[in-house]
Amino acid sequence: MANITKITILGHEYLIKSDEKSEQVQEVADFVNGKFEEIREGMEGLSERKTAILAAFHIANDYFQLRREQRDFLAEYRRRSEALIDQIDSVLGSVFLLNERSQD
Repeated sequence: MANITKITILGHEYLIKSDEKSEQVQEVADFVNGKFEEIREGMEGLSERKTAILAAFHIANDYFQLRREQRDFLAEYRRRSEALIDQIDSVLGSVFLLNERSQD
């Protein structure tokens, strides 16, 4: 069920219709406003349009960086998991061989 949340971005009010909870929508709006403020502080005199474009670029850059970090983390997780599985298989194989020999 869609929720309607009133948010303010750069002093303009918007009604956002979303399946997310209002708190989540407000958190996103606060994040976007924070990015706008970061850009405005670093580059005074920018129009709202240019500020919005730079904020979108920064947010997209952060998103892609997180995707790369997640991909790297998952690759390392997979590599370590496979190494542990190989070690477990090796130990279990040794135990199996010892059990067979002791039964002979």
